[in-house]
Amino acid sequence: MANPFIKRYLMTAGPTPIPPEVSEAMAQPVLYHRAPAFIEVYSRCLARLKDVFQTDGDVLCFAASGSGAMESAAANLVRPGEPALVASCGKFGERWVELCDAFGARTRHLDAGWGNRVEPADLERELADTGAKVVFTTLSETSTGVVNDVQALTQVAHEAGALIAVDAVSGLGAVPIPQDDWGVDVVVAGSQKALMCPPGLAFAGVGEAALEYAAGSDAPRYYYDWERTAKGQRKDPPDSPFTPAVTLFMGLDVALGMIEDEGLEQVFERHRVLGRAARAAVRALDLELFGPEDENANVVTAIRLPEGIDGASIPKLMRDRFGVTIAGGQGRLKDRIARIAHCGYFGAVDILTTFAAFELALREAGHDLELGAGVGAAQAVFLEAGVPAPAAA
Repeated sequence: MANPFIKRYLMTAGPTPIPPEVSEAMAQPVLYHRAPAFIEVYSRCLARLKDVFQTDGDVLCFAASGSGAMESAAANLVRPGEPALVASCGKFGERWVELCDAFGARTRHLDAGWGNRVEPADLERELADTGAKVVFTTLSETSTGVVNDVQALTQVAHEAGALIAVDAVSGLGAVPIPQDDWGVDVVVAGSQKALMCPPGLAFAGVGEAALEYAAGSDAPRYYYDWERTAKGQRKDPPDSPFTPAVTLFMGLDVALGMIEDEGLEQVFERHRVLGRAARAAVRALDLELFGPEDENANVVTAIRLPEGIDGASIPKLMRDRFGVTIAGGQGRLKDRIARIAHCGYFGAVDILTTFAAFELALREAGHDLELGAGVGAAQAVFLEAGVPAPAAA
């Protein structure tokens, strides 16, 4: 039987913790999706989503996970038999390859390597070689912690006459991606990460150029047809062509209200401080970050685990002994890295608790380290930033 006195901390990059206010909203009686009471919630969510995406365009909503949002982009932008260029740097970037293949593209894969950023010069070269009209890439690669320079990649794509679709499932709401200012054609996201809701809502911020390109294709699609969804959401009052996830929208309304109250720039700053503290803790433990040092990598911190220990034991020890759930490595990084998230409903004490458990787990796994070194380094960052934190022991 699990120890009932171990408090549980969810420190993964999705699903992420849910604020109590969001849970309470979802516990209310279910509303009829055509009733005025729900339409009011739905309208408010659509408006607030535009603020988070930083766009005046459509943010299309589907009942699906973040992968559903990605599939909507492939369904609308891939033209069977024509080239599509995927620029990846990890597991979720490679999902774009699988989606493009599934929808019949002549897929070209620019693999920057797990732990590397996609370089604009490499994208420029690949676009010149392929003549692809659509680029698919990633903002925050959850499998490695790497954050790409989407602004630069967008500029390269547009100079080559291509559209760009960006997986921002873990990044939206944690690191800036101002869609209109940067001219990003498509930004896809999900509810279960920095937007502080359970899985089940998928979003696609779609610019006019992408809508026009999709409308010019006769590739088969139905549920994820952007034109159908945009037509409904543009009505006054807005409508959905299919039954929306009513309960999740009730929670999303509260979560987006919390982001609005905090202020989007302050939300980004909170994530910057959390990321900076996590990286400081890693360095203080004489461990290596996986991937390049990057002040913008504020979604998840990926840590190379020490040689000579059982890498699989660290997440297990943290979960079973100390109640802290982090993520290990995926695919080719299995048992080689640990990933600690800080996107969404996280604060300073969550990071301190996690690194305290991480240190204990490393010690139990046989790694020699100074207990408290990582926690103390994180505390120093929080104190310098003006974030209240317990005094160092």
